[in-house]
Amino acid sequence: MPPLLIVIALASIFLILGAGAAIVLGGGQSSVDDRLEQFVGTSTTVVDIPDEDVDSAGPDVADRLDKALSGRGFFETTRDRLAKADLKLRVSEYFVVVILATIGGGLLGYYLPGENSVVFAVFGAIAGFIAPKQYVKYAANKRMRAFDNQLGDTLNLWVNALRSGYSVLQGMEAIATELPPPVSVEFERVVQEVRLGLSVEAALDNMYRRVPSEDLDLVITAVNIQREVGGNLAEVLESISHTIRERVRIKGEIRTLTAQGRASGTIITLLPVALGGMLFLINPGYVSELWVKEQPWIIPNVFPCGWILLGIGAMMIFFGWLAIRKIVDIEV
Repeated sequence: MPPLLIVIALASIFLILGAGAAIVLGGGQSSVDDRLEQFVGTSTTVVDIPDEDVDSAGPDVADRLDKALSGRGFFETTRDRLAKADLKLRVSEYFVVVILATIGGGLLGYYLPGENSVVFAVFGAIAGFIAPKQYVKYAANKRMRAFDNQLGDTLNLWVNALRSGYSVLQGMEAIATELPPPVSVEFERVVQEVRLGLSVEAALDNMYRRVPSEDLDLVITAVNIQREVGGNLAEVLESISHTIRERVRIKGEIRTLTAQGRASGTIITLLPVALGGMLFLINPGYVSELWVKEQPWIIPNVFPCGWILLGIGAMMIFFGWLAIRKIVDIEV
C-alpha cells in the first residue's frame, strides 16, 4: 500500500476519532455552579440545587477530568493560557488535542518519507506535541495586540459616556455594544460578572487575568482609585488614552522597522531544517550518514561523529535565532 494512501487513511481515522471524542466530551449538562464559573471565575455558590437534580444531570466526562486535574500545578497555567487565547476548550479537551496531535505527528513522520523512519517519527511527534501550545500562544498574542490597538478608542468612548452622565458600569455596557471584539467581549464579561454579584474590582481583575496588558493595568488602577477616593475619572482616562495612543504609534513604527530583521531570523532558522528535509526526501541514504552508527567514531561503537555535528548545528541555529530575536525585541 503506498505511503500516501496510508497517511490519508490514518488522517481520516483521526478525524473520526476526534469528532467522536468531541461529541463524548462535549455531551452532558453542567451544574449551575459550573456554568457560573465560566463568567465569574470563582467557585462561589449562588443558587442552591437539590441533590437529586444534580445527580440526574451529572457532570460529563470533561467535567470529571477537569475536577480530577484541578489539584495539579499545570492545570491553572493551562486554563489561563486558554482564557488568554479565548479558546472555547476545557483543560481536559486541550490535553486530548495535544495527545491526538502528538500521535498524528509521529505517524506522519513515520509514513510520509519514502522509507519508514523512526527518527522522523520522533521529530513528528515532538512537532505535534508542541504545535497546540504554539497555536494557543499565537492566538493569545494576536488577541492581546488587537486589544491594545483598540484600547485607545475604548477609552475615548468611555470618557464621552462618563461626560454624558453615564455611570462606570453603563459606560462599560456602551463599550460592549458599540465596539468590535475582543474589547467588546471582555467588557461584556465584566458587565455580566457584576450582574451575577461580583464587585467591579473583582470583575476588572478577572479581565486583567484574561488580558494581561500593561495599558489595561493603568486603566484598572485608575478606576479602582476613583471608586475608593473619588475624583474626575473622565479626565484621568483621557490622559491615559493619550499615553496609550502614543505608545501604540511607537510600537507600530518599531514593528515596521524591525520587520526585515524578524523575517531574516525566521528564514535563517528554518532554511537549514527545510533543506535537510528536502535532501532526505531526495536521497535518504546520503543524509542518513549523519546519524548512522558508523565510522568515524567519537566513542568507538557508541557515539559516531555525525551525532555531534548535528548537535553543534542545532545549537548554532538556536543561538542565532535567539540573538536575532533579542536584537529586534525593543520594549516601549
